[in-house]
Amino acid sequence: MADHHSSHSDYVHGEMDINQHRHSFELFVTLTKWCSYHLAVVLTFVILLTCTKAGFLTALIVAIVVAVVGWLLLKKKPDAH
Repeated sequence: MADHHSSHSDYVHGEMDINQHRHSFELFVTLTKWCSYHLAVVLTFVILLTCTKAGFLTALIVAIVVAVVGWLLLKKKPDAH
């Protein structure tokens, strides 16, 4: 069985500084969110332009509407505290 000894290299739940991990995870979530948003806007424009008979102007207007609504929903809200 494993010996239970305490040293500075052993992980002890609740005692390690996790600020770098927290910031890395927040960066990953933010990049994923905004990249998905941009991909949705581009795909909306391209699909409406090439797969329908809507035309360039209609595809552009719908893509702009999707971009504005998405930006309003995804922008960072101020902290409550």
